[in-house]
Amino acid sequence: MSAEELIGMSLAELTEAYASRALSPVDVLRATLSHSQNVNTAINALFCFRPEHAMASAQHSEARWKAGAALGPLDGVPMTVKDSVAMVGWPYFHGIGANRSLPPSNYDSPPAIALREAGAVIFAKTTMPDCGLMASGISSLHGITRNPWGLAWNTGGSSAGAAASIAAGAGYVSVGTDIAGSVRLPAAHCGLAGLKPTHGRVPHLPADTMRMAGPMGRSVDDIARLLTVLTRQDERDTWSLPADGVRYHERLGRDVKGLKIGVLTDMGFGMKPEVIVRETVETTGRLLAGAGAIVEPFVSPLDHDAYEAIDLFLQVRGYLEYKSLPQHSDAPSDINPYVRAWSLGGAKHSGTDLYQALGRIAKMKAALLAAFEGWDYVISPTLPVVNFPAEEPGVSREMPLEHTLFTAMFNQTCQPASTVCMAFDSRHLPIGVQVIGHRFDDLGVLQVTKALEDMRAVAMDWPFKPRP
Repeated sequence: MSAEELIGMSLAELTEAYASRALSPVDVLRATLSHSQNVNTAINALFCFRPEHAMASAQHSEARWKAGAALGPLDGVPMTVKDSVAMVGWPYFHGIGANRSLPPSNYDSPPAIALREAGAVIFAKTTMPDCGLMASGISSLHGITRNPWGLAWNTGGSSAGAAASIAAGAGYVSVGTDIAGSVRLPAAHCGLAGLKPTHGRVPHLPADTMRMAGPMGRSVDDIARLLTVLTRQDERDTWSLPADGVRYHERLGRDVKGLKIGVLTDMGFGMKPEVIVRETVETTGRLLAGAGAIVEPFVSPLDHDAYEAIDLFLQVRGYLEYKSLPQHSDAPSDINPYVRAWSLGGAKHSGTDLYQALGRIAKMKAALLAAFEGWDYVISPTLPVVNFPAEEPGVSREMPLEHTLFTAMFNQTCQPASTVCMAFDSRHLPIGVQVIGHRFDDLGVLQVTKALEDMRAVAMDWPFKPRP
């Protein structure tokens, strides 16, 4: 088997090969490490490689597979986690240059515990933009992370390195985090499947009202396997849901016939989708209709700039993080100038301003959730553009998260939302479609996303050799 065939395997194929002794976790890790280090020179998606740590994990996994005592669907799988997922002894920089001298984390976030207990082989961490407050792959600490489908193009963010590395075959799956689209946006830019679960389905720290961890991979089956491992209860996260015991990867089959699915192509404010993005969503709707779903337009209830209040909240959040940094030289190597300039705007907001913004967010949530009544699922663009240059902080320099309008709303409503690649543009850059479901229906969202993956007309010729 060639190295490219090996790194292109699905998790189902990989673990079946472990079980039959056709492959060893040790040999797979060696191949993955070699490939990852080679492609990382082009994409700059990984840091803190720990081959010795990973090899020890792989050796333990190999012994378990030989003894018929594998720990589950991730045992022996080489993978990564995002910079912002705390793991004891590993760096936690949050993408910020000023944090480069911080000591390693002294605690484990729940995803880190889940992965360790499942026997996953973590060999590196993935890059992210400063504070996680850009939907872009640029960072004062890590530099520019580049999209392997086209190195001139953006990965999106903030789970930038996670998306780029998986698309390039540097690991099989990764854990990202999502505050306004930070799993779904880079997954869409890089052709992946990704899920922002129902808030609380995957516990994470620090506990947060709008950010959560989510799985990213090259297929829906792969992210479902990762979700099976990540779902658990952890009382340190006050939003954590009771563990549901669902083995998501074993229940992906579903007939979409009779499902009522809305097609949303206009949020009612902000950026309108590029023509090819809108057409991709509409074509996806026709595929679902052809499979028997009841597909109709979904009209957004929002008739004002519903992102403005979210932007204010995040700006204040960014300002507080900026003020807490260990140093304030404000050099580009310490804090990204775009993030700094935007975050400093948070200083002008009063407590009353923030409380009023939270009230506007609550009204938006109520309106959007009410509009979902009567629908099973809604599909939409994951983002309104196909891509933008790798060096840019977003479509807008003044408001780096402005193009997250199709994703950020559903962080606020706490609904599960996924993305899957459904088309490519003339530059062969991926176009993602988002699937949104009701709260707690993570399985249903994955089932519809899997159905779309099976129906799509495009072939995923993964850029294991990053393309200019």
